[in-house]
Amino acid sequence: MTPDPLREKLWRRLEGAIDPFQDTDREVLPESAWAFILYFARQAKGPFTLLLVSGFLAGAIDAALYWSVGWLIDLLDATTPQRLFADHWPELAGLLVLILVVRAVIIIGSAIVEQQVVVPGFFSMVRWQAFRRVIEQPYDFYQNDFAGRIATKIVQGGEAVGDFIVNVLQTMWAFLTFVLLSLTILVSLDPLMGAVVLAWFLGYAAIVYFLLPEMRRAGRATADQRSIFNGRLVDAFTNIMAVKLFDSGRREHAYVRDGLESYLGAVFRLTRSITTVRSAVALINGVMMTAVAAICIVSWSRGDISTGAIAAALGLVFRLNQMSGWMMFNINGLVRNYATIQDATRTISVRPAIRDAENAAVLPRASGDILFDNVSFHYGKGSGVIENLNLHIRPGERVALVGPSGAGKTTIVNLALRLFDVEQGRIMVDGRDIRDITQASLRAQFGVVSQDAMLMHRSISDNIGYGRAGASQAEIVDAARRAAAHDFIVDVADPRGRRGYDAHVGERGVKLSGGQRQRVAIARMMLKDAPILILDEATSALDSEVEAAIQDNLDRLMEGKTVIAIAHRLSTIAALDRLIVLDQGRIVEEGSHDALIAKGGLYAQLWKRQSGGFLADRLAAE
Repeated sequence: MTPDPLREKLWRRLEGAIDPFQDTDREVLPESAWAFILYFARQAKGPFTLLLVSGFLAGAIDAALYWSVGWLIDLLDATTPQRLFADHWPELAGLLVLILVVRAVIIIGSAIVEQQVVVPGFFSMVRWQAFRRVIEQPYDFYQNDFAGRIATKIVQGGEAVGDFIVNVLQTMWAFLTFVLLSLTILVSLDPLMGAVVLAWFLGYAAIVYFLLPEMRRAGRATADQRSIFNGRLVDAFTNIMAVKLFDSGRREHAYVRDGLESYLGAVFRLTRSITTVRSAVALINGVMMTAVAAICIVSWSRGDISTGAIAAALGLVFRLNQMSGWMMFNINGLVRNYATIQDATRTISVRPAIRDAENAAVLPRASGDILFDNVSFHYGKGSGVIENLNLHIRPGERVALVGPSGAGKTTIVNLALRLFDVEQGRIMVDGRDIRDITQASLRAQFGVVSQDAMLMHRSISDNIGYGRAGASQAEIVDAARRAAAHDFIVDVADPRGRRGYDAHVGERGVKLSGGQRQRVAIARMMLKDAPILILDEATSALDSEVEAAIQDNLDRLMEGKTVIAIAHRLSTIAALDRLIVLDQGRIVEEGSHDALIAKGGLYAQLWKRQSGGFLADRLAAE
């Protein structure tokens, strides 16, 4: 069935009323849940104002309908059928319009604003702005949490903010409007009935004030435990190979079960508090309905109120009984959403530990001069890792960082990339302190290939093209050829039938072998063509034949560029210009391969423990 163009245009206009990708210049989102909610509510004032108005009108019409029932009953008692329409057709017509037109317009309009404007646009806007802030967090932020847990907080946080505001403006506001108008109507019928309803409302407010804090605490704990449990599930599935290989004793079952038990404990506390609240509401509702009914009967027996007034009064209090239970369900939802928002802000509303300086400069293409000036870094522990490091790497120099595990080799590279900030000293690139350079322009100077190929669950073309924005397909293919990857890429297929460069590689590239992942990563680095290259065991996953195939291309790529290589397989770095030998965060030796062998120090000891590899054989041949 072909959609109607006019109707489709109208839907599109409504659904585009809130731009899901709009943003502000605020660097850090508000930390408190209330401030977080209000911050986003102000960005969609129009739609939420409409919901506020429609919520008031919905409550008013609801109360008016019950009052109209009493009016109609009294009218029927006092009027003959022959005179009913002749004398009262305007009032009856008005009641008909109220029910058929006004009420329908308000309900439909409210549904359109909520479902076509707020749900798609506003929810997505919150998630987008949260993502924009979280993605700017430094590397160690992600080392301290589960990726799945962070993603869950962004997704659930956006939904919780939208649901909370809609609930307040629609459900809560309509309920309060109905209570106030009901109270007004009942006072006009009999002040004593108004007093009963006022006392009921105060009791209801007392339940909210005294019992809901426990529900809120339980809701916050539940949200937190749910995130932890979800993170454990994601961690298990992400590392499924390790689970299959090492978890013969079902330890993962115990790990996940422990998370589920903690989550269940939080749920039990929450459900107990919910049951307590519902029981209290049921008791005060019963007292209210009984008291109002008794007042109605006594007043009617005295001739003080009419049958229609009784119908209106009982209709209102029965409706209040029905709404109060429904409202507690919605208040419970509000509490849960508020707790979810509180939980989310602890992750989303965090000031980045590493930020660009206020007047940070954009570094043009660097010559590759790197200076570590009295640098110390201890991961906040006070000592260890890197101590008073002084190292100058000149433009075009090919340097290797060598040393036992834990010597600080990878930390030095991470500091140069400003994935962490130095705790003492400074790092200079082309004579500029890297803290005075934008992070984006700094990292644009580096091409990195590590043992972990860092592939995304996207197409092979996308993974290689990640090296340079806007790269053409021809450039991507050329980079793959130079990395000896093209031949295997054309034969790759994924479960959805995509082939070659369009095939998706799976999460972290699991659908490719280690060597294939590494060659894709090297192709990405070749495409980026950065002036400074970091090779962290770049060829460790390759067999000798493939390593030989790409070595000449790597040699050409390294020409005229600064190279920092990290390798535990010493044969792969023996031909570089200078070897920097590290131990416990300090430089203990430096020089050429031959000079260090002749010295007989730590490097010579490391060399003796290993057999020669590809480059060693090549050196011997030369």
